[in-house]
Amino acid sequence: MAEAVRRLAELDARLKWPNDLLVDGAKCAGVLAEAVPGDGPAQPPAIVVGVGLNVTLRADELPANPTGLPATSLQLAGATATDRDPLLRALLRSLADWYERWRAAGGDAEASGLRAAYLAGCATVGRQVRVLLPDGREAHGTATGVDPDGQLLVATPTETLHLAAGDVLHLR
Repeated sequence: MAEAVRRLAELDARLKWPNDLLVDGAKCAGVLAEAVPGDGPAQPPAIVVGVGLNVTLRADELPANPTGLPATSLQLAGATATDRDPLLRALLRSLADWYERWRAAGGDAEASGLRAAYLAGCATVGRQVRVLLPDGREAHGTATGVDPDGQLLVATPTETLHLAAGDVLHLR
């Protein structure tokens, strides 16, 4: 999605771990993925991906975010293109390209270049963060990277955490 927005809308789209797309520091999109188990060899497992992209929402239509991250749309951010058809085609082409690279590398995010591309576009890495964990705890520290399994690495004063899930707040 970041590639499609950068190329077509000509905006600096950045990623916020784990699943948000930021434009000018505001949330413009989110991605959710869910594994679906297969029923056996004839029906292998699958991943269902859902994408929400704010394309032409006006300021009064934007959703409120309880974590405080402001929302935006491509139109509000000054996109050069807001036609959904080319945006969707660009997204699907990019997704197909990265999926093929990943498959050709045997599912290895490092060998396929996927991890390096993610890190290059990630606005979270290098930032002070507060992570709200699924069990209600919080982690505070510096996001230092994303490991090959997609876990966020957060250096705290006492340890480096490998976080598979959580709501990340970028701190100033």
